[in-house]
Amino acid sequence: MSRWLLAALALWAVSGGDSLPACNYPPRLLCSSWKIAVACQVEKLCPKFYHRPQAANPVSLSLYYESLCPACRGFLVTQLFPTWVMLSDIMNITLVPYGNAQEKNVSGKWQFECQHGEPECRGNMIETCLMYQLKDFDRSFLVIFCMESAGSVVENLEACLQVYAPTVQLAEIKSCVTGDLGNKLMHHNAQLTDALNPPHNYVPWILVNGKHTTALQARAQTALFMMVCEMYTGEKPDACKDGGAESQLL
Repeated sequence: MSRWLLAALALWAVSGGDSLPACNYPPRLLCSSWKIAVACQVEKLCPKFYHRPQAANPVSLSLYYESLCPACRGFLVTQLFPTWVMLSDIMNITLVPYGNAQEKNVSGKWQFECQHGEPECRGNMIETCLMYQLKDFDRSFLVIFCMESAGSVVENLEACLQVYAPTVQLAEIKSCVTGDLGNKLMHHNAQLTDALNPPHNYVPWILVNGKHTTALQARAQTALFMMVCEMYTGEKPDACKDGGAESQLL
């Protein structure tokens, strides 16, 4: 006997069987027709009548950025992170730290030149290694947010790890940053950035559900919370139903 019918039987028994005036049917017939199921208030327990809607795809947002870019930091700290805190169940985020950097292959190893100098290259590498080593976006994003919201992105790594990822060894991140692994990971970020279509011409560069347009970019940078709520096609979470929620992000 299916768990649905068992649940229907339990409901029928609790209600006293035929205590409802319109439900005078034995348990084995509760799901035999739509009319009977409605009369006995068990239609949602009968799979042949009630089909739960499939979960909608989450809204996807990809951020191509630089760790020391003021506009990138502003978007990540004031729009992206607060929106993710409240809407993480209906959105997926991809972070690609690279932006306007340039790379060249020297004797089989990639060298990078960043728009805001060597500290930015290091910040990009740290955040890339964090995401790789933690393999848990929730924890990675907490650490990255902590770093990006601090006065010094690079110098704040150890303190942010202690708060948001205390089990991660600082030495592991540094080893990745200075070793072949970090070099390969950053080259991959370069490839992802170079493959953008249309090509990026500024940062932050934002894709929503895999697309970039001027309108999507502008909306994301000014009203990301409402944008995600509006674009999600499934049942809206409570945060979206609160008309004043967006004001809490500002």
